[in-house]
Amino acid sequence: MGLSLLLAIIGPIRPKLVEYAVDKNIAGKDFTALKWTVMGIFALLVLETLVRYAFSFLASWLGSSIIKDLRVRVYSHIIQAKLSYFDTTPIGTSTTRTITDVEAINDTFSEGLITILADILVIVLVLFFMFAGNFSMHSTQYGFAVPVCDFSTWKVALVSLTTLPVLLIVTRWFQQGVKVSFQEERTQIAKLNAFLQEHISGMRIVQIFNVQKREFEKFDSINTSLRDANVKGIWYYSLFFPAVEICMATAIGITVAVAAKYILNKELEIGIIMSFILYINMLFRPLRFIADKVNTIQRGMIAAGRVFQLLDTPLAIDDRGKVEKNIEGNIAFSNVYFAYNDDDYVLKDLSFSIEQGQTLAIVGSTGSGKTSTISVLNRMYEINKGIITIDGINIHDYTLASLRSQMSIVLQDVFLFSGTVFENITMRNPAISKAEVEAAARAIGAHEFIMQLPGSYDYKVMERGLALSLGQRQLISFVRALVFNPKILILDEATSSIDSYTEAIVQKAIEKMIKGRTSVVIAHRLSTIRNATKILVMEHGERKEFGSHEELLAMNGRYAKLYYNQFQQGAATID
Repeated sequence: MGLSLLLAIIGPIRPKLVEYAVDKNIAGKDFTALKWTVMGIFALLVLETLVRYAFSFLASWLGSSIIKDLRVRVYSHIIQAKLSYFDTTPIGTSTTRTITDVEAINDTFSEGLITILADILVIVLVLFFMFAGNFSMHSTQYGFAVPVCDFSTWKVALVSLTTLPVLLIVTRWFQQGVKVSFQEERTQIAKLNAFLQEHISGMRIVQIFNVQKREFEKFDSINTSLRDANVKGIWYYSLFFPAVEICMATAIGITVAVAAKYILNKELEIGIIMSFILYINMLFRPLRFIADKVNTIQRGMIAAGRVFQLLDTPLAIDDRGKVEKNIEGNIAFSNVYFAYNDDDYVLKDLSFSIEQGQTLAIVGSTGSGKTSTISVLNRMYEINKGIITIDGINIHDYTLASLRSQMSIVLQDVFLFSGTVFENITMRNPAISKAEVEAAARAIGAHEFIMQLPGSYDYKVMERGLALSLGQRQLISFVRALVFNPKILILDEATSSIDSYTEAIVQKAIEKMIKGRTSVVIAHRLSTIRNATKILVMEHGERKEFGSHEELLAMNGRYAKLYYNQFQQGAATID
C-alpha cells in the first residue's frame, strides 16, 4: 500500500514541474534554474521506475504466494475425495480447477486488485492537482491567509472532464460484455481439457476402431466454441481501447481550445496547457487500465467461484474413527446394501464372514457385484446400509490411515506412475528399503525380469507403465502389495493378455501372497477357487451360495453347475 501511495504522489508532480519549467524557467530565460528543473524531472522518472519495479515484483510475489497455498489446498481436497467424485467428474475438469482457474485467481491478485488500488490513488491525486494545483495563499485584512484558486484553472479542469461520462458508459458496456465472454471461455476450456485428457488416454481405442475423424470433429466443435468465445472478447477489446483513445483525444482538444482563450486573454500562462495534456493522459490511462483489470478480476472471480465451489463441496470420506490397532483379519459383512447412484443398489443384503488367514474367492458373472464388494471393504466407497466389521470393530471406527495401511489391493487395471520401478513399488515411502523391495520381488518371482530392465530397479517407467507388458505390470503391482506387508490382501485376478509363462509366474505369485494372510480374491482361475477357504457366489449383488469348494459342489447349485461346465471344457478359468 505504501508503494501504491508513493507511485500516486510521484506521477502528478511531474506535470507541475513541466508547467513550472515552461512558465518560469523558459519564459524567464533562467536556464540555470531550467537545468535543475529538468534534473528534478529526470530524478522523479528514475524514482518512479524503481518504485514501479518494486511494486510490480511485490504484487506478483504476493499473488504467487497466495496462489501456491490455494493450489495446495485444492489438490489436497481432491486427493482426499471419494472415488464417486472421480466417477462423475472428468479428469480434465479437476485439472482445470487446479491449474488454469487457480492461475486466473493469481492474475486477480498480481494484476488486478492491488494495481487497481494504485490506479485509483493516481486518479484521485491527478484530480486534486488539476483542481487545486493553482491554489495560492492570500492575506486578508484580518491578518490571516486563505487559499485562493484561479477560477480559470477550474474551468479548464472541468472542460477536460467533459468526455468522462461517455468513457464511463463505454467502460460499463465493455465490462458486462467481456464478463459473458469470459464465462463462456472458462466453460469451453474445461470442456476442451476434459476431452483431450480422455481421448489422449484412450487413443489406442480411438485408433483401433478407426474413429479418428469422428473424434476430431468433436474436438473441432469444442475448439471452435472456445475460439468464438475468445473472438467475442477480442471484439469488445477492439472497440473499447479505440473508444478510450477518442475520448482522451477529444478531451485534450477541448482543453487546449479553452485554455488557449484564457492564455490569449493573459488569464493563464502557457504552461497550463502542457501540464493539463499530461494530466489528461495520466487520468485516462488508469481509467482504461482499470476497465481492463476489472475484467481480469471478473475472470478471476469466475475462476474463484468454480474453485471455491469445489472446496466448499464435501468430498472427503468421513474420517472420525479413533481406532488405531494392528488388525488380525477377521472380516464380516452384515446385511450390507450399497449403491453408486441413490437407491439403485448393486449390493443387496450381503452377509458373509471369514476368519484370520482364510482366503475368500468371490465368483460371479459380470455385473454381479464382485468389484463393489472389495471396494467397500477398504472404504473406497461408503455403504448405504448394514455394517462391515474387521476383528469385530466397525470399519468406520478405524481411522482411514490405520485401516488402509494394513490392506493392499491389486486390480486387473494396474496403474504405474511416471518414475522408477523402485518408486512405483515403494510409492516413495522412505521407510521401505531397497533390500525389502528386492526380498519381496524375489518372493513374488519378479526380481529376475526387473534385473533385466535397463537400470533394473532404477528403470524409468513411462506414464501408466505402457513400456512394460501387462504381465510385468501385474508382477510389479504384486511386489508393491507385498512390500507393505498387509494384514488383508484384496486381489482381482487377471485372466487375459498374459502369455502362459507369465501366467504361471503370476499364479505362483498369487499363491505366495495369500499364504498366511486374510485374502479376498475376485477369482477366475479354477486353482485359486479350489484352494480358497470359502467361496462366495454372487448374482445381481446378492449372495447366492457361500461355503468351501467341496460344500458348494455337494449343494449341486449354481457353483457346481458353473464349475462342471468349465471343468468338462478343460478351461483354466471360471466366469
